[in-house]
Amino acid sequence: MNSIIYKGDWIIKGSKVTYENPWIKVNHHDVVTPGGSAGIYGEVHFKNLAIGILPIDKDGYTWRVGQFRFPLNTYSWEIPEGGGPHGIDPLESAKRELLEEVGYTAKNWTPLLEMHLSNSVSNEKAIVFIAEDLTEGKSQPEDTENLTVEKIHFSELYQQVMDGIITDAISVAAVLKLSILRPRLLKT
Repeated sequence: MNSIIYKGDWIIKGSKVTYENPWIKVNHHDVVTPGGSAGIYGEVHFKNLAIGILPIDKDGYTWRVGQFRFPLNTYSWEIPEGGGPHGIDPLESAKRELLEEVGYTAKNWTPLLEMHLSNSVSNEKAIVFIAEDLTEGKSQPEDTENLTVEKIHFSELYQQVMDGIITDAISVAAVLKLSILRPRLLKT
């Protein structure tokens, strides 16, 4: 028999895992809502942090990564992104992702933002870094990735966000925040 669990002003009367794979776990909860009525709640637990990187070279250029996104059934342009296991320093995951996707290493790393990506149904958290003082290497994409990598000026990436060409939440938030923190990057 399940014991009652309180989660804020929600009461969880029972829970079960309805699906699980190496990346996510989906929980089904029987609940009592904050208003007092019986209901259900689906919750997606992400097993990794979402990691984003905005690499910026000395001339204000960055890289965008294009790939087909299965859940959306469409091609997506994004900043370099990937997953980082919980319990591992997010910066180490960011360094790995920058090398994997773009083929670069960086000497200088600055935290840019942390955000929750869809907090009504998931606990997915993103951490984004700025990577600077870059050294070119060779990209090492994962087997699940078929990437197109393009070097573009940050001002062009910003315009693609503003024009709705780039819609990925991590990319949009990171580009807009950096444009406020460093407006000089908007000049070509």
